[in-house]
Amino acid sequence: MPRSTTTDPTSEPAAPEGADSTRERIVAAATDEFARHGIAGARVDRIAKQARTSKERVYAHFRGKEVLYAHVFLLELARVAEATPMDPADLPGYAGRLYDHFTIARPDHHRLITWGRLELAGTTGQSCADTVRDTLAGKIDQLREAQRAGQLDPAWDPVDVLALVNQIATTWAAQTEIGAVAAEQAADPSLAARRAAVVAAVERLFPRMTR
Repeated sequence: MPRSTTTDPTSEPAAPEGADSTRERIVAAATDEFARHGIAGARVDRIAKQARTSKERVYAHFRGKEVLYAHVFLLELARVAEATPMDPADLPGYAGRLYDHFTIARPDHHRLITWGRLELAGTTGQSCADTVRDTLAGKIDQLREAQRAGQLDPAWDPVDVLALVNQIATTWAAQTEIGAVAAEQAADPSLAARRAAVVAAVERLFPRMTR
């Protein structure tokens, strides 16, 4: 099927036949580069070198650095959604999955998404923001439906529920300096203990519901 000719700023021009492996290497290299350096600090020449290609080939696939970041950002959102499905009747379990993903499995995902919040602007940034908004709106609808079904305390605004659970779950990914202190000062410095605290905190606020 031919590539779309859409003018969406997050889209990219058609690449030559057989170039998929090059494109995949570019995306992988860009994911690492953006996580390390953000958008402003990222360098296309470093991305090209890591991807074992040229800057010209990078630009043949993606029209610019922000377009490349937006492509990576949207891929990361999809990966996060796949790795951390939300069950409104078990928000402590959801918080644990978020902790596992952002703190243990892929802390680079948290950094990459945070850079975008700080730096991405303009039309490309709006496209990413719209996707995030749609994702959050879907989760809020899930929570609201759970309240109607008696699976979640209706006294809470679903927006507050989602904000609090996300904030608690990503506490350690967002505050790495506290993680360093915890390694020396916590009674139990293990990652398992930090995860247990996250799950327990969410359990206190939003207990699991018996089906």
